[in-house]
Amino acid sequence: MTEQITLDRLTGLIAFARAGSLGSYTAAARSLFVSPSAISKSVQRLERHLGVALFTRTTRSLALTPEGRELHDKALRLLREAQEIEQTVLSTRAEPSGTLRIAASLPIGLHVIAPMLPAYRRQNPRVTIDLRLSDQLVDLVDEGIDIAVRIGELADSGLLSRKLAPIHLGCYASPAYLEERGVPQHPDELESHDTVNLRYQSTGQMFRWPFRIGGREIELLPKSGILVDASEAVVAALVAGAGIGICASFVATPHVKRGDLLPILTGFEVERNTVTALWPESRRANPAVRAFLNMLQERFVERQTPVE
Repeated sequence: MTEQITLDRLTGLIAFARAGSLGSYTAAARSLFVSPSAISKSVQRLERHLGVALFTRTTRSLALTPEGRELHDKALRLLREAQEIEQTVLSTRAEPSGTLRIAASLPIGLHVIAPMLPAYRRQNPRVTIDLRLSDQLVDLVDEGIDIAVRIGELADSGLLSRKLAPIHLGCYASPAYLEERGVPQHPDELESHDTVNLRYQSTGQMFRWPFRIGGREIELLPKSGILVDASEAVVAALVAGAGIGICASFVATPHVKRGDLLPILTGFEVERNTVTALWPESRRANPAVRAFLNMLQERFVERQTPVE
Protein backbone atom coordinates (compact mmCIF):
# COMPACT_ATOMS: atom_id res chain seq x y z
CA MET A 1 0.00 0.00 0.00
CA THR A 2 1.36 3.40 -0.99
CA GLU A 3 1.93 5.69 1.97
CA GLN A 4 0.08 8.99 1.72
CA ILE A 5 2.21 12.11 1.94
CA THR A 6 1.48 14.29 4.95
CA LEU A 7 1.14 18.06 5.17
CA ASP A 8 4.27 18.11 7.33
CA ARG A 9 6.28 16.45 4.57
CA LEU A 10 4.89 18.81 1.92
CA THR A 11 5.97 21.71 4.10
CA GLY A 12 9.42 20.14 4.36
CA LEU A 13 9.67 19.78 0.57
CA ILE A 14 8.74 23.44 0.08
CA ALA A 15 11.28 24.60 2.67
CA PHE A 16 13.95 22.31 1.20
CA ALA A 17 13.31 23.40 -2.40
CA ARG A 18 13.48 27.10 -1.55
CA ALA A 19 16.59 26.71 0.64
CA GLY A 20 18.31 24.71 -2.10
CA SER A 21 17.52 27.37 -4.72
CA LEU A 22 18.50 30.37 -2.59
CA GLY A 23 21.48 28.81 -0.81
CA SER A 24 20.51 29.61 2.78
CA TYR A 25 17.80 29.08 5.35
CA THR A 26 17.62 32.81 5.96
CA ALA A 27 16.91 33.64 2.32
CA ALA A 28 14.38 30.81 2.11
CA ALA A 29 12.66 32.03 5.28
CA ARG A 30 12.47 35.58 3.93
CA SER A 31 10.87 34.40 0.68
CA LEU A 32 8.32 32.25 2.52
CA PHE A 33 7.60 34.77 5.31
CA VAL A 34 8.63 32.40 8.12
CA SER A 35 11.59 32.24 10.52
CA PRO A 36 14.93 30.59 9.60
CA SER A 37 14.42 28.15 12.46
CA ALA A 38 11.11 27.04 10.94
CA ILE A 39 12.90 26.28 7.66
CA SER A 40 15.68 24.41 9.46
CA LYS A 41 13.26 22.29 11.47
CA SER A 42 11.17 21.43 8.40
CA VAL A 43 14.25 20.31 6.48
CA GLN A 44 15.54 18.29 9.43
CA ARG A 45 12.21 16.47 9.75
CA LEU A 46 12.29 15.70 6.04
CA GLU A 47 15.85 14.36 6.31
CA ARG A 48 14.89 12.12 9.25
CA HIS A 49 11.93 10.75 7.32
CA LEU A 50 14.00 10.05 4.19
CA GLY A 51 17.02 8.80 6.12
CA VAL A 52 19.48 10.87 4.07
CA ALA A 53 21.32 14.19 4.46
CA LEU A 54 20.06 16.72 1.93
CA PHE A 55 22.54 19.50 2.71
CA THR A 56 26.20 19.77 3.63
CA ARG A 57 26.24 22.52 6.24
CA THR A 58 29.04 24.77 7.43
CA THR A 59 28.90 27.99 9.43
CA ARG A 60 28.95 29.99 6.19
CA SER A 61 27.45 27.85 3.46
CA LEU A 62 24.70 25.43 2.58
CA ALA A 63 25.37 22.97 -0.26
CA LEU A 64 23.23 20.16 -1.65
CA THR A 65 24.46 16.60 -1.21
CA PRO A 66 24.21 14.24 -4.23
CA GLU A 67 20.94 12.92 -2.79
CA GLY A 68 19.82 16.49 -2.17
CA ARG A 69 20.50 17.54 -5.78
CA GLU A 70 18.41 14.65 -7.11
CA LEU A 71 15.51 15.44 -4.78
CA HIS A 72 15.81 19.18 -5.39
CA ASP A 73 15.13 18.85 -9.12
CA LYS A 74 12.05 16.75 -8.40
CA ALA A 75 10.84 19.10 -5.66
CA LEU A 76 11.13 22.09 -7.99
CA ARG A 77 9.04 20.30 -10.61
CA LEU A 78 6.42 19.56 -7.95
CA LEU A 79 6.30 23.20 -6.85
CA ARG A 80 6.07 24.47 -10.42
CA GLU A 81 3.12 22.17 -11.05
CA ALA A 82 1.48 23.38 -7.84
CA GLN A 83 2.00 27.00 -8.88
CA GLU A 84 0.51 26.29 -12.30
CA ILE A 85 -2.57 24.76 -10.63
CA GLU A 86 -2.90 27.86 -8.46
CA GLN A 87 -2.50 30.20 -11.44
CA THR A 88 -5.10 28.26 -13.43
CA VAL A 89 -7.60 28.73 -10.61
CA LEU A 90 -6.72 32.41 -10.22
CA SER A 91 -7.11 33.01 -13.95
CA THR A 92 -10.73 31.90 -13.83
CA ARG A 93 -11.55 34.79 -11.48
CA ALA A 94 -12.72 38.00 -13.09
CA GLU A 95 -11.14 40.11 -10.35
CA PRO A 96 -7.35 40.03 -9.76
CA SER A 97 -6.50 38.64 -6.33
CA GLY A 98 -3.75 36.95 -4.33
CA THR A 99 -0.12 37.98 -3.87
CA LEU A 100 1.74 39.58 -6.79
CA ARG A 101 5.50 39.14 -6.42
CA ILE A 102 7.51 41.67 -8.43
CA ALA A 103 11.29 41.85 -8.89
CA ALA A 104 12.93 44.99 -10.28
CA SER A 105 16.15 46.98 -10.29
CA LEU A 106 16.38 49.72 -7.66
CA PRO A 107 15.96 52.76 -9.98
CA ILE A 108 12.89 51.35 -11.76
CA GLY A 109 11.44 50.11 -8.49
CA LEU A 110 11.87 53.47 -6.76
CA HIS A 111 10.92 55.82 -9.57
CA VAL A 112 8.31 53.89 -11.57
CA ILE A 113 6.87 50.87 -9.78
CA ALA A 114 6.58 52.02 -6.15
CA PRO A 115 4.77 55.29 -7.05
CA MET A 116 2.19 53.40 -9.14
CA LEU A 117 1.34 50.78 -6.50
CA PRO A 118 -1.30 52.85 -4.64
CA ALA A 119 -3.22 53.35 -7.91
CA TYR A 120 -2.81 49.68 -8.76
CA ARG A 121 -4.22 48.59 -5.40
CA ARG A 122 -7.11 51.03 -5.65
CA GLN A 123 -8.08 49.30 -8.87
CA ASN A 124 -7.23 45.82 -7.55
CA PRO A 125 -7.86 45.87 -3.79
CA ARG A 126 -7.74 42.08 -3.45
CA VAL A 127 -4.10 41.94 -4.64
CA THR A 128 -1.24 42.07 -2.12
CA ILE A 129 2.07 43.41 -3.49
CA ASP A 130 5.46 41.91 -2.65
CA LEU A 131 8.06 44.18 -4.34
CA ARG A 132 11.71 43.06 -4.24
CA LEU A 133 14.33 45.57 -5.37
CA SER A 134 17.82 44.45 -6.33
CA ASP A 135 20.25 44.82 -9.22
CA GLN A 136 20.97 41.08 -8.94
CA LEU A 137 19.19 38.86 -11.46
CA VAL A 138 16.81 36.39 -9.87
CA ASP A 139 15.39 33.09 -11.07
CA LEU A 140 11.70 33.86 -11.43
CA VAL A 141 10.54 30.26 -11.27
CA ASP A 142 12.74 29.12 -8.37
CA GLU A 143 11.91 32.18 -6.26
CA GLY A 144 8.22 32.27 -7.09
CA ILE A 145 8.36 35.68 -8.80
CA ASP A 146 5.30 36.55 -10.87
CA ILE A 147 6.87 39.34 -12.92
CA ALA A 148 10.30 40.95 -13.24
CA VAL A 149 11.25 44.30 -14.79
CA ARG A 150 14.77 44.48 -16.16
CA ILE A 151 17.02 46.74 -18.23
CA GLY A 152 19.28 45.75 -21.11
CA GLU A 153 19.81 42.78 -23.37
CA LEU A 154 18.26 39.59 -22.01
CA ALA A 155 19.29 36.02 -22.64
CA ASP A 156 16.71 33.66 -24.12
CA SER A 157 15.27 32.26 -20.91
CA GLY A 158 12.03 30.73 -22.13
CA LEU A 159 10.09 33.39 -20.21
CA LEU A 160 7.32 35.47 -21.71
CA SER A 161 8.30 39.11 -22.20
CA ARG A 162 7.05 42.54 -23.21
CA LYS A 163 9.27 45.45 -24.18
CA LEU A 164 7.98 48.47 -22.28
CA ALA A 165 10.10 51.42 -23.39
CA PRO A 166 13.58 52.46 -24.47
CA ILE A 167 15.62 54.40 -21.93
CA HIS A 168 16.16 58.04 -22.90
CA LEU A 169 19.38 59.45 -21.46
CA GLY A 170 19.58 63.21 -21.14
CA CYS A 171 21.31 66.02 -19.27
CA TYR A 172 19.65 67.91 -16.41
CA ALA A 173 20.50 70.72 -14.00
CA SER A 174 18.69 72.85 -11.45
CA PRO A 175 17.22 76.21 -12.51
CA ALA A 176 19.41 77.98 -9.94
CA TYR A 177 22.61 76.46 -11.34
CA LEU A 178 21.69 77.31 -14.95
CA GLU A 179 20.76 80.88 -14.01
CA GLU A 180 24.17 81.33 -12.40
CA ARG A 181 26.35 79.49 -14.94
CA GLY A 182 24.34 79.65 -18.16
CA VAL A 183 22.79 76.97 -20.35
CA PRO A 184 25.21 74.99 -22.56
CA GLN A 185 24.12 74.68 -26.17
CA HIS A 186 26.52 71.88 -27.20
CA PRO A 187 28.10 68.92 -25.35
CA ASP A 188 31.55 70.46 -25.95
CA GLU A 189 30.57 73.29 -23.60
CA LEU A 190 30.32 70.87 -20.65
CA GLU A 191 34.06 71.36 -20.09
CA SER A 192 33.35 74.78 -18.57
CA HIS A 193 30.63 73.48 -16.23
CA ASP A 194 30.46 71.61 -12.94
CA THR A 195 29.26 68.05 -13.48
CA VAL A 196 28.10 65.13 -11.38
CA ASN A 197 28.88 61.63 -12.61
CA LEU A 198 28.04 58.03 -11.78
CA ARG A 199 30.68 55.46 -10.82
CA TYR A 200 29.63 51.84 -11.33
CA GLN A 201 29.66 49.87 -8.08
CA SER A 202 30.51 46.64 -9.92
CA THR A 203 33.59 47.88 -11.81
CA GLY A 204 34.54 51.27 -10.35
CA GLN A 205 34.46 52.74 -13.87
CA MET A 206 32.99 56.17 -14.59
CA PHE A 207 29.85 56.42 -16.71
CA ARG A 208 30.66 57.76 -20.18
CA TRP A 209 28.08 60.30 -21.34
CA PRO A 210 26.52 59.42 -24.73
CA PHE A 211 25.39 62.08 -27.20
CA ARG A 212 24.15 62.01 -30.79
CA ILE A 213 26.09 64.57 -32.80
CA GLY A 214 25.97 64.90 -36.57
CA GLY A 215 24.17 61.62 -37.12
CA ARG A 216 26.53 59.51 -35.02
CA GLU A 217 26.79 58.63 -31.37
CA ILE A 218 29.82 59.71 -29.34
CA GLU A 219 30.79 59.36 -25.67
CA LEU A 220 32.33 61.97 -23.40
CA LEU A 221 33.87 61.58 -19.95
CA PRO A 222 33.63 64.93 -18.17
CA LYS A 223 35.99 65.84 -15.34
CA SER A 224 33.40 65.73 -12.60
CA GLY A 225 33.84 67.35 -9.22
CA ILE A 226 31.33 64.95 -7.67
CA LEU A 227 31.29 61.19 -8.21
CA VAL A 228 28.61 58.93 -6.71
CA ASP A 229 27.77 55.25 -7.10
CA ALA A 230 23.96 55.42 -7.24
CA SER A 231 21.75 57.16 -9.79
CA GLU A 232 19.50 58.45 -6.99
CA ALA A 233 22.48 60.33 -5.54
CA VAL A 234 23.21 61.90 -8.94
CA VAL A 235 19.71 63.32 -9.08
CA ALA A 236 19.78 64.49 -5.46
CA ALA A 237 23.02 66.39 -6.09
CA LEU A 238 21.64 67.99 -9.26
CA VAL A 239 18.48 69.15 -7.49
CA ALA A 240 20.71 70.73 -4.82
CA GLY A 241 22.52 72.76 -7.51
CA ALA A 242 25.73 70.73 -7.85
CA GLY A 243 25.92 71.14 -11.62
CA ILE A 244 24.95 69.17 -14.72
CA GLY A 245 24.38 65.43 -14.78
CA ILE A 246 23.01 62.76 -17.06
CA CYS A 247 20.32 60.24 -16.18
CA ALA A 248 17.34 58.31 -17.53
CA SER A 249 14.22 60.33 -18.24
CA PHE A 250 12.08 58.05 -16.08
CA VAL A 251 14.23 59.10 -13.10
CA ALA A 252 14.30 62.82 -13.93
CA THR A 253 10.72 63.42 -15.12
CA PRO A 254 9.11 63.84 -11.64
CA HIS A 255 11.77 66.41 -10.70
CA VAL A 256 11.23 68.24 -13.99
CA LYS A 257 7.47 68.36 -13.39
CA ARG A 258 8.09 69.87 -9.93
CA GLY A 259 10.46 72.45 -11.36
CA ASP A 260 13.49 71.10 -9.49
CA LEU A 261 15.37 70.19 -12.69
CA LEU A 262 15.47 71.43 -16.28
CA PRO A 263 16.39 69.29 -19.30
CA ILE A 264 19.25 70.65 -21.39
CA LEU A 265 21.03 69.57 -24.58
CA THR A 266 17.82 67.79 -25.56
CA GLY A 267 18.76 67.78 -29.25
CA PHE A 268 21.69 65.49 -28.46
CA GLU A 269 19.86 62.84 -26.35
CA VAL A 270 20.25 59.13 -27.09
CA GLU A 271 18.32 55.94 -26.37
CA ARG A 272 20.09 53.13 -24.57
CA ASN A 273 18.85 49.62 -23.82
CA THR A 274 15.21 48.78 -23.26
CA VAL A 275 13.06 48.19 -20.20
CA THR A 276 11.47 44.74 -20.46
CA ALA A 277 8.91 42.90 -18.34
CA LEU A 278 9.31 39.13 -17.93
CA TRP A 279 6.98 36.53 -16.48
CA PRO A 280 6.74 32.72 -16.45
CA GLU A 281 4.46 30.85 -18.84
CA SER A 282 2.43 29.71 -15.83
CA ARG A 283 1.46 33.38 -15.16
CA ARG A 284 0.22 34.02 -18.70
CA ALA A 285 -3.47 34.13 -17.74
CA ASN A 286 -3.05 35.58 -14.25
CA PRO A 287 -5.40 38.61 -14.00
CA ALA A 288 -3.16 40.38 -11.45
CA VAL A 289 -0.15 40.07 -13.80
CA ARG A 290 -2.14 41.32 -16.80
CA ALA A 291 -3.46 44.31 -14.87
CA PHE A 292 0.04 45.19 -13.62
CA LEU A 293 1.57 44.93 -17.09
CA ASN A 294 -1.05 47.23 -18.59
CA MET A 295 -0.58 49.88 -15.89
CA LEU A 296 3.22 49.63 -16.07
CA GLN A 297 3.11 50.16 -19.84
CA GLU A 298 1.01 53.30 -19.33
CA ARG A 299 3.40 54.65 -16.68
CA PHE A 300 6.45 54.25 -18.93
CA VAL A 301 4.65 56.09 -21.73
CA GLU A 302 3.95 58.92 -19.27
CA ARG A 303 7.55 58.99 -18.08
CA GLN A 304 8.89 59.14 -21.64
CA THR A 305 6.61 62.04 -22.67
CA PRO A 306 8.62 65.27 -22.88
CA VAL A 307 7.74 67.91 -20.27
CA GLU A 308 7.06 71.34 -21.75
